Amino acid sequence: MAAVVAVRPTDHLLDVGSGFGGPARWLSARFGCRITGIDLTPEFCAIAEHLTRLIGLDARVRFQVGDALAMPFEDGTFDGAYSMFVAMNIADKARLHCEICRVLKSGGWLVLSEIVRGTDGDVMYPTPWAATAAQSFLSTAEGTRRELRSAGFEVELVKNDLQRALDFGARSRAMVERGEKPPYRANALIHGDAAGATLANVARAYKDGSLIPIEVVARKR
Repeated sequence: MAAVVAVRPTDHLLDVGSGFGGPARWLSARFGCRITGIDLTPEFCAIAEHLTRLIGLDARVRFQVGDALAMPFEDGTFDGAYSMFVAMNIADKARLHCEICRVLKSGGWLVLSEIVRGTDGDVMYPTPWAATAAQSFLSTAEGTRRELRSAGFEVELVKNDLQRALDFGARSRAMVERGEKPPYRANALIHGDAAGATLANVARAYKDGSLIPIEVVARKR
C-alpha cells in the first residue's frame, strides 16, 4: 500500500480503523511521518498505544477512540488517509467517505484496502469482519468507485488484488506447515479458536469468486 503514494516526513496521516496499530507504526518508521489512528474499540486503542510506546514511536504515532462516521477532527487536518479492511463493517459508506474527505486537505490522498462482493457464489460466515451476514456490509468494486466520487474524491486506481492475496495465503500456510510463526496473527489474537474458520471462509470465497480483495487510490478534489 505504501508504494502507491508519496509520503513526506512532514505529513500527518489518518489511519481509519487502526486496530492494534501495526500499519501506523510501520508507515511512521518507514517515512518518519506523524500518524493518528482512530478506532471504535477502546481495547484496540489501548493495545496500540502500549505497543507504540514499547518501540519508541509514541511521539509520532497516537491513537484515539472514535467513530469513523463522526470523527473528532477539524476540516482539512490530514495530508493523507488510509483504511485497511474496515469498510466491510460499515453500512453507511457514503457518510464514511464524506467524513474522510472532510478531514483531508485539498488534494489529500486516500488509500483503501477492502474486500468487496464478487459476481459468483454466496459468502459463508463467520469471516474476520462479521460473525453473520447481518453484520456484514459489503460493497462492490464499482460501488466503491461511485461512493468515493459522490463524496468528493477523484478515483485514480481500483485494483483487483486477488492474486496477491492468494499468494500471501499460500506463503502463510507454508510457513505454518514448517513450524514457523505466520506473518499475520491479528486475526488469531482477536478471534481465538474461531480464527481458522473465518480465514477458511474467506479463502473459499476468493476461490469461488464471491469475494474480491481490492486496493483503491483516490484524491480529494
